[in-house]
Amino acid sequence: MNLKESQTVEFKQSWKDDYLQYVSGFANAKGGTLYIGIDDDGNVCGVKNAKKLLVDIPNKVRDTMGMYVNVNLLVDKDMEYILIDVPPCSMPITYKGKYYYRTGSTLQELGGISLHDFLLQKMNLSWDALPLPTATFDDLDRSAVDFFLRCAVDAKRLSKEVLHDSTPQVVKNLRLLNEQGQLTMAALLLFGKDILRWCINAQFRIGRFGIDAADLITQDSIACPLILMPNRIIEVLRSKYLTTPIHYEGLLRKEPLEIPEDGLREILCNAIVHRNYAGVDTQMKVYNDHITIWNDGSLPSNFTIETLMGEHESRPRNKLIAKVFHLAGFIETWGRGYVKISRSFTQEKLQIPVFAEVRGGFSATIKRERFMMQEVQSGRSDEISGQDGSQNGQKSSQKSSQKILSMIKENPEISTQEIADILNISRRAVTKQIAKLKEQGAIRRVGADKGGHWEIVDLK
Repeated sequence: MNLKESQTVEFKQSWKDDYLQYVSGFANAKGGTLYIGIDDDGNVCGVKNAKKLLVDIPNKVRDTMGMYVNVNLLVDKDMEYILIDVPPCSMPITYKGKYYYRTGSTLQELGGISLHDFLLQKMNLSWDALPLPTATFDDLDRSAVDFFLRCAVDAKRLSKEVLHDSTPQVVKNLRLLNEQGQLTMAALLLFGKDILRWCINAQFRIGRFGIDAADLITQDSIACPLILMPNRIIEVLRSKYLTTPIHYEGLLRKEPLEIPEDGLREILCNAIVHRNYAGVDTQMKVYNDHITIWNDGSLPSNFTIETLMGEHESRPRNKLIAKVFHLAGFIETWGRGYVKISRSFTQEKLQIPVFAEVRGGFSATIKRERFMMQEVQSGRSDEISGQDGSQNGQKSSQKSSQKILSMIKENPEISTQEIADILNISRRAVTKQIAKLKEQGAIRRVGADKGGHWEIVDLK
């Protein structure tokens, strides 16, 4: 045989009833073929009692899973083997109370969030379509609705007439109600006055870090209607976390973000639209040299990072939220988002963000090239952390000084090089910090550089 095991092909040398798991897995995925009497290399080895299996297997599939499969007897060089052809099923198929799914060439038992998502998908629903029976239109923020309508009209995806529609009309037209007229999760997250009331993990967290992830300097949590969230995040980043290098175009003063805003917005919108809201908060960590944005939720089945970076269909996790973001002009529906991100960074001669699947979620890492260049030009590139022209820099410098003081207290004979090695920074940066501490009267040197030691005068 020329066949190899794949997402739709599995070989087994003999029959065991537990192999009905594979029937469930194929039925829940794209369908497939299970061969009995073939080894892992694809060689026919034959199977005993083939004619009996020809009768038993269809009956066991019917009795245990309530579905039908085609079972055929094949012969190769006088050796009989079985072919079980499993069609994809529109309804979820369970075997002994468990759900299985074929992905790649492996069989997975579904559970937890993955099972929840699978069952919704089989019912052609997404998580954001779940109804919230106790919610009313009074729970929606009209200013958020108006913002969406203005954006949709400006994007030419809705006509100007919608600007006068009532909130119930808008929500109904966007199909954010179920058949019983109940508001869906999407409606409350997109336009809700208090989104955390309906989904405790719907906020977006931003943190400024110094030397490492344990060195938190300042943080913000953004919890607002999702339709307002991209703008709100950008505002907070502009005011507290990122630099805005000034330049002039003629007489016009320009203060763009250090990172291409179009690309950053696309990344933020994708994190909002595609995240798993049953998981943990979306997190953005800002360091001196890079930024990471992580949202809960893995890629769609059979998608890879390479798939995202090329041409691909759009497969949003939260279909209703994605539709509203598209109408507002925030995202595309043709799977072009990552091409736009790459183009925006390339046009400004910056490194393209690095995307990865990590810790059950999806991350984007962005290099802060312009910020680091400013640090070099200003002679601050060797500072221990956080010199971004804001209060964050002062707080980071204070934390760095405290760390050095603690190290000196533990080991008065510690050298500047040893401090630099422990903090993973340059010796010159440590020397600068020690000079400041000496000027402040916090420490003093006793004895020569070699053979001497430090004394702490004042820990304030």
